Amino acid sequence: MNEMADALRFYRDLGFEEIYVRRSEVATAAAPAPTPVVAVTPKQERPVVITPAAPAPLFTPSSETLEQVRADLGECTRCKLHSTRHSIVFGSGNPKAEVVFVGEGPGADEDAQGLPFVGRAGQLLTQMIDNSAQRMGVPLRRADCYICNVVKCRPPANRTPEKDEMETCSPFLMRQIAAIAPRAIVVLGATAARALLGTNEPMHRLRGQWFDFHGAKLLVTFHPAYLLRDPHKKKEAWEDMQQLFRFLYDR
Repeated sequence: MNEMADALRFYRDLGFEEIYVRRSEVATAAAPAPTPVVAVTPKQERPVVITPAAPAPLFTPSSETLEQVRADLGECTRCKLHSTRHSIVFGSGNPKAEVVFVGEGPGADEDAQGLPFVGRAGQLLTQMIDNSAQRMGVPLRRADCYICNVVKCRPPANRTPEKDEMETCSPFLMRQIAAIAPRAIVVLGATAARALLGTNEPMHRLRGQWFDFHGAKLLVTFHPAYLLRDPHKKKEAWEDMQQLFRFLYDR
């Protein structure tokens, strides 16, 4: 019952007035066309076109495994974050996932457990994936995805990772993604978007957009921690998840 109540609250936060829909209506509803990779929002006159700042190989299947990347990372002391961390938070999930979610950096709960997105923001991310997929009628759950962060160690007091820290960790993130070779990458929040896309464009111009990213498609959406602070944005996050599912399942 608690799970059902949580799901109902989640959908109401997204702005749904009717929670129950006949299965036949869901099955026969016309699917909107996929969002173009380069799009113009109503308030823009020019498209957002972003080329990643640093060159990298296409994300085709790599001979390197996640285990090999993790072994190479070791007990990393490459940047100053190592001096205050408790755990390295490498990533978790399906090593052959079709979609990779990338956040900014670990928080206190993640640092304690050594796993990404296990605190309140992580619980909301699980809802964003599982409940939204169920609503769309697609067979995707958090366990089917791979989840990681730009930096692998918690910044002190959960501050924003600094440029040198992200630059130090980014090669390992790129190798993680290459080892998985996903079809889609979902970037959570402005900091992670700027780290991967090499842009200072504001979040309102990046969110909900698809970008070509080394052979994969990259979608920018809100970080769950931001949604906890501003629940009114959950409806826009739901729209982004719809885009993801349409791309993955051709709906």
